[in-house]
Amino acid sequence: MTEPFRSFVIFAEMRTGSNLLEATLNAVKKVTCFGEAFNPYMMGWPDRDELQGVTRDQREADPMALLKRLLDRPGHLPGFRYFHDHDPRVFDAIMDDPRCAKIVLTRNPLDSYVSTRLAWATNQWKLNETETPIPATITYDGAEFRETLSAIEDFQLRVQNRLQTSGQTAFWLGYDDLRDSGVMTGLLHWLGRTDLDRVEPARDQVPQNPRELAGKVTNFDAMQADLASLDPFLLRKIPNFEPRRGPAVPSLIAVEAGRGLICMPVRGGPTGPVQDWMASLGPLTRDFTQTILRQWKRGHPGHRSFTVLRHPLHRAWDAFMQLLGDAPPPLRQVMREVHRVPLPRDDALMDLTDDRLAALFADFLGFLKRNLNGQTTLPTHPNWASQSEVVAGFARFAAPDMVIREDRMATDLAHLADTAGIVAATCPRAEDWPAFLDDPALERAAHAAYLRDYATFGFAEPA
Repeated sequence: MTEPFRSFVIFAEMRTGSNLLEATLNAVKKVTCFGEAFNPYMMGWPDRDELQGVTRDQREADPMALLKRLLDRPGHLPGFRYFHDHDPRVFDAIMDDPRCAKIVLTRNPLDSYVSTRLAWATNQWKLNETETPIPATITYDGAEFRETLSAIEDFQLRVQNRLQTSGQTAFWLGYDDLRDSGVMTGLLHWLGRTDLDRVEPARDQVPQNPRELAGKVTNFDAMQADLASLDPFLLRKIPNFEPRRGPAVPSLIAVEAGRGLICMPVRGGPTGPVQDWMASLGPLTRDFTQTILRQWKRGHPGHRSFTVLRHPLHRAWDAFMQLLGDAPPPLRQVMREVHRVPLPRDDALMDLTDDRLAALFADFLGFLKRNLNGQTTLPTHPNWASQSEVVAGFARFAAPDMVIREDRMATDLAHLADTAGIVAATCPRAEDWPAFLDDPALERAAHAAYLRDYATFGFAEPA
């Protein structure tokens, strides 16, 4: 059975109407909203350096002390407003408390952006009916708007995910809901104040800029053109059904030469030649754990790390050849019977002509497309997992300093070694590949299977 709420948080952003919502809540007895309590630039409200007996310095030292002071109020319903750029140290405590009600307030992000810029220009953040709005216009900055929009979207997705994974729900409000007494009454009832028959929205604030956008933005036509380039429905998004990969720390290899060099190998890439090259530079260290790797990094100031990418077509070919030669027989049998790759019997695998190999490889590329899209029962093997996901897995512990393409190894590894204080006389070069891999049909099939890698790493797309 759900326990009653003891507190609340309003997840909002600048110029979404959070001041108005706070005023509505504060007009209800035994309900108190303590402003932007964890705004790094103020204590709840502008020009304040203390909140409920906690100073700004004390909050900086221990935000949990302020959180406890605000929310530990038996018989009262306290809360505060929290934006994406507020103190991140309290976020987990808020989300992990099911008795803290989550209110999510949103507004058209362009309206919020323009309103925020106008408020900065005029320093007028609230307006009551006796005050006169200061006339102003702003110049739209596309890069600034996109950066703001991305930060807000990321935060909202983070809140939504935490709500879902913890089995909680939120009360969602739009800007236009804030002057609706029915919605405000419903909000207070949801918070547990069913003793209230009707809740009226606060009336001590009025809209500051009730003009159409064309009257508030000097470069309105340029703004329209820029917004047309945005993709709110993610029409160009590349679907990703591939499972997340971990950082694979045990696979990392370090060489002790110079200031130290760490290889973050991608399975199916030129790992053999790279490891041989590293061994020629000095002693190698392997079999890391995260703790040991951190210690190694601290003991090697100035070290560098790298990973080497292989062209998706060539990497798929490497995976295909491993399937023919080194994979367990049951895997090949599953490929024949289930996954539409008509491999010959195992005893005939080494006698295939180039034409037959090319045809089977085309079937294998079709399988890879289905496998990476989550359409097969077989797990995604590290040998053919997309390189973008493998590198993302590395970055969950430590991102490589340099992402090198196989066809530039000789040049880029020499440069990287030099930055780590290592003199490398020779560097590995890219392997040679069968001529029939230049077939445009195979290139298109590889592109279909590894679309995310092509887009992420800039591999040339097939004609």
